[in-house]
Amino acid sequence: MERRKLRQIAQAYLLSIGIWSALSLLTGWNYLIFDQSANLRSTLSEMLLLAEARGLTYAFLTPPIFYLVRHFASSARRRVRYLLGYCIGAVPFMVVYACVRWIIFPSWSPDLQRFVSRGNSSPWALIHHGFADMITIYFATVLAAHAFDYFERVRKQELERSEYQQALAASELQALKMQLHPHFLFNTLHGISTLIDTDGKSAKTMIVKLSSLLRKALQHSGSDLIPLQEELRFIGEYLDLETMRFGARLRVIWSIDPNARRTLVPQLILQPLVENAIRHGIACSREKGWIEIVSQLGERGLELQIRNSITGERPKGTGLGLQNTEARLRYLYSDEATFCFVTSEEGTATATLVLPALGSSPQPAKDSPVSRRIEDEAGNHAHIDYR
Repeated sequence: MERRKLRQIAQAYLLSIGIWSALSLLTGWNYLIFDQSANLRSTLSEMLLLAEARGLTYAFLTPPIFYLVRHFASSARRRVRYLLGYCIGAVPFMVVYACVRWIIFPSWSPDLQRFVSRGNSSPWALIHHGFADMITIYFATVLAAHAFDYFERVRKQELERSEYQQALAASELQALKMQLHPHFLFNTLHGISTLIDTDGKSAKTMIVKLSSLLRKALQHSGSDLIPLQEELRFIGEYLDLETMRFGARLRVIWSIDPNARRTLVPQLILQPLVENAIRHGIACSREKGWIEIVSQLGERGLELQIRNSITGERPKGTGLGLQNTEARLRYLYSDEATFCFVTSEEGTATATLVLPALGSSPQPAKDSPVSRRIEDEAGNHAHIDYR
C-alpha cells in the first residue's frame, strides 16, 4: 500500500512538472518578445530559465492543492466558509512559493534584467514584485483542481452505474434462465404423463432422456453463450422426446449451415421456440405436422429460424417462451440482435433470430452444399451432420 501511494505521488509530480514545463516554454518566449518590444536587452536562454524557475516552483505546489481539493470538496457543507478558506489559503501559498523559489533558483532583478545572488534579494521581494501573478495562478490552480475532481467523480459515478447495470442485467438474465428451466421441465413432464397409461415403456425411456437433457443443461448453467452445435445437439435430443410422444404426427427438418456451428449463441435460446412450435402447432392438430430448424451465416450475422406448421386458430399474443427470448436477447446483445415472430395465412409460423456472429470460423463443407437439409421422419433420431 505504501509503495502504491509513493508511486501515485511520483506520478502526480511528474505530470505536474511536465505540464508546467511546457507552459513555461511558452511564457519564456513571451517574456523575450515583451522585452524586445521594450528595447530591453535579454536573451532567450535567460527568459526560458526565468520562466522555468517560476513554472517548476508552481509545479511543486500544484499536487498538494489537488490533494486538498479532492479530500475537502465533497465533504464541504458550508459553502461560504469553504470559499473563505480557499481565499485565505492564497496567503500561505504566496509565502511558500516565494520561499521555495528563493531557495531553489537565483532571484531575477527587473531593474538590472539579470539574475542576482540571494544575498541581494529576499522572498518578500518576490512577493512584492509578483503577488498579482501568484494570486492569479493560485486561484487558477484551485479551479483546475475542482474541475478535475468533478470530472473524476462523474467518471467514477458513471463507472459504478455501468457496473450496477451490468450486475442488474446479469441477475435478471439469471432469473430468466431459472424461469426457463422449470417451465421446460413441467411441460416435458406433462408430455410424459400422457404416455404413462397408454405406453409405459416409452414413458420410461422419455424419463431417462429427460434426465440426460437436464444434466446437459446444468453443464452450461454458468455460461451465457455456448457454440451453436451444442445448442443444436440439445435441441435434437429434446425433439427425440417429442417424437416419441407424437410419433408419425411430427416431422423434423434440419437446414444447418456448417460454417455457423462454432458461432456462440445464448444457451437454450432455441428450446423455448421449438417447444412453443410443438405446443401451439403440432400438439393442436390431429394431422401430421412439421417443424424446421434453420441456421445461416450471412452479412447480417447468424440467422436462426424455427418454422412450423399450424392448423386451426392462430396463437394470439406472446407466451412465456417468446417473452423470455426477447428479454434475454435484450440483456445480452442490447440493440445488436433482433427477434420477430410471424404467422402466415398458409398455415406457417416463423420465429427468426438474427445474432452477432461471435466466435464464428468458416468451415466449408467437403461433399455437400453449405446448407444441408436433413429430414427425420417420426421415430428416427434427429441427428445433425456437419460433414
